[in-house]
Amino acid sequence: MTTTITVCETCKCAGWNAETANKTDGETLADLVQKIVANSSDITFRRHACLMGCDFACNVAIQASGKLNYVLGNFSPNIESAKGIVDYAKLHAASDKGQVPFREWPQSIKGHFRARLPTLDNS
Repeated sequence: MTTTITVCETCKCAGWNAETANKTDGETLADLVQKIVANSSDITFRRHACLMGCDFACNVAIQASGKLNYVLGNFSPNIESAKGIVDYAKLHAASDKGQVPFREWPQSIKGHFRARLPTLDNS
């Protein structure tokens, strides 16, 4: 089953400066995640303008039909964060219900979970 990573492309971390930055922090993180998932068969990627988690930029949603869905935030827009997000999404995709045991979480995503949303399906 496919898991979708949605990255907020409008996120700006504290200290972001429009005069010196050519991209938002969300765009930078989205670019990194998109490159990593480019050849993945079990992960899809999309960008979205504002996930409304501005106090915890950079924000990401991990979603799949019939599974628990997650909102994560407060990432730095770097390769370590991007790899952790993708690695977690792969574990989510491989799970039956979207629950991944804590011991399997990539270190770089621990402490970044903001919400767990139940499935909308009848499963």
